[in-house]
Amino acid sequence: MLEFAAAVFFLIITPGPGVLSAAGVGSGYGYRAGFAYVAGLCVGNALVGAAVVSGIAAVALAQPGLREVLLWGSAAYLLWLAAKIAFAGARIAFIHSERAPGFWNGLALQPINPKAYAVNTALFSGFAFMPGALAAETAVKFAILNAIWIPIHLLWLWAGVTLRRLDLNPKVQRAINMAMALSMLAVVGIAVAAQL
Repeated sequence: MLEFAAAVFFLIITPGPGVLSAAGVGSGYGYRAGFAYVAGLCVGNALVGAAVVSGIAAVALAQPGLREVLLWGSAAYLLWLAAKIAFAGARIAFIHSERAPGFWNGLALQPINPKAYAVNTALFSGFAFMPGALAAETAVKFAILNAIWIPIHLLWLWAGVTLRRLDLNPKVQRAINMAMALSMLAVVGIAVAAQL
């Protein structure tokens, strides 16, 4: 069980679309929007976990072309989200950033987030610690996953909000938002490159 918890920690703490976008929403829009966004990410991750555990994800992803559709859909969505974060508070923006990403944006990210499927598949298909009690083991794994997943995402949100509260020069804040957005895009680029 400790190995499972360690795997959860290291798989989630590493920068991926979820944690980076949580920090970006916090930096660009503050706690109120950030909490709503992280709540959406949490529900979305639970849905992905349920799809992985039930086998629905395996059946769906075995369909020709669906993996590519999810990958490119994820890349397009993250590009939109990265632009929204990058231009939060900017006077010149091609995206109207007055409306912060919220619950539904977080929820929408996870089903198209390749890292969510990879992490959930690795965690739920490995690390058996309750032989003969698959249902109980799965429930315990969900509990451990959320006990680590939620604080990590809230920590990244806090980091983003802390940057916002430093009352930095608007140019510096915009540069930080851009850096977070570019980091998200780098993660997407790595995922796309790995699939190609």
